[in-house]
Amino acid sequence: MSAERARLFVALELPAEVRDALRAWQETTVSRPDAWRPLGSESLHVTLCFLGDQAVTEVHAIARACANAVDALSEGVTLRLASPLTLSPRRPRVLAVGVEDPSGALTRLQARVAGALASAGWYQAEHRRFLAHITVARARARRGTRIVTAAGAIDPPAPLVFSAEAVALVRSHLSSEGSRYERLAGFPLSGTGEAHGP
Repeated sequence: MSAERARLFVALELPAEVRDALRAWQETTVSRPDAWRPLGSESLHVTLCFLGDQAVTEVHAIARACANAVDALSEGVTLRLASPLTLSPRRPRVLAVGVEDPSGALTRLQARVAGALASAGWYQAEHRRFLAHITVARARARRGTRIVTAAGAIDPPAPLVFSAEAVALVRSHLSSEGSRYERLAGFPLSGTGEAHGP
């Protein structure tokens, strides 16, 4: 009998104020219910590494590797909400909000976590550059149907500045109604603080 497996990813968690602000922005911006399915505020995060299916017996070791990588980052991670974008551009399936990383701390954090997980064989580094973003809605259209809503035509959210508070190891449970996320472990970041305006 094969061992139980779990679909895992590592995420930067967002402060409640940021999730609330994005939820309010979704309600006024994602105006095509036939095209987009907004995600609930509990699902909003920045994905750092997608690990895919892993043996459940490896979860504790993966969590330890994440904790060590996060602990090695001594600086705070201060970020800013940016403009909307669609992924992928040619056939958009995801509506997201970009995240600006002025100090580069988030990029360094992602590299540390990715390196630790890749060295143990749990993660295969992507060739493309890390793009910090928050998925806020997914396309409802049938396969092969292009979403005509352009990200450039969508008003951006308020340019909220915030300090990231924690990284989490998350399990994704797939269903016909969308993914449900289960937080397996959390790793607090240094230099945390409250969200505030520009």
